[in-house]
Amino acid sequence: MTTLVACSHGTADPAGAAAVTRLVEAVRRRAGLPVVEAHVDVHPPYLADVAPRHRDVVVVPLLLAAGYHAHVDIARVVDDHPSAAQADALGPDPRITALLLDRLHAARLRPDDAVVLAAAGSSDDAADVSVRRTAEALGAHLARPVTVAYGAARAPRVADEVARLRAEQPRRRVVLASYLLATGHFHRRLLAAGADVVTAPLLDGPVVDERLVDVVLDRYAVTARSRCTAGRRHAATRERPRSGGR
Repeated sequence: MTTLVACSHGTADPAGAAAVTRLVEAVRRRAGLPVVEAHVDVHPPYLADVAPRHRDVVVVPLLLAAGYHAHVDIARVVDDHPSAAQADALGPDPRITALLLDRLHAARLRPDDAVVLAAAGSSDDAADVSVRRTAEALGAHLARPVTVAYGAARAPRVADEVARLRAEQPRRRVVLASYLLATGHFHRRLLAAGADVVTAPLLDGPVVDERLVDVVLDRYAVTARSRCTAGRRHAATRERPRSGGR
């Protein structure tokens, strides 16, 4: 049976690390297959050590956007493992957008609030495209513009976007929708950016939202199914008899 390797970036924040582990455990309870936790950086178990221990793996990045860590760090390990495949990142996805909306409503969003989708940030342009797609989906649900800002690696930075919006309309509240899985370094940056409201990360609280579990399992299933289809096609090509006489 193909092992699901749930791979996050890793965090030095104990609460953030515990939140990621809760997600992996929730996936394991639902999966009906082997599920192991791994990380790209910061702390073990590292993906480079975990993947070779299993014969057949699908690595699901516990990342909201596919940036450098997905395209380089995870991909490098997968490429070195002949029986490994890599699934898509978790976002964008309508279920994650719905969870962001829930976080905003829990924070008592007002009709005239300016909303910023605040992400960690990546130097990879594909990650920026992914985050902006989520912001557009969120804006469509809220019937208002949702801008994008980052904690690092890319402009606009969160504090600069907060300042810009406040300068435009000083009496309007600025609300940061945290596009982060767990608390830690980047969420503290959001809290220090000067916004009126900062929503909780998506893994906030003792209970993991089942929509996140669904997304992880769907990413795994799509990749595992694709591998099986490709394997059957390859086998059929090898077994197809040659035309012509003997």
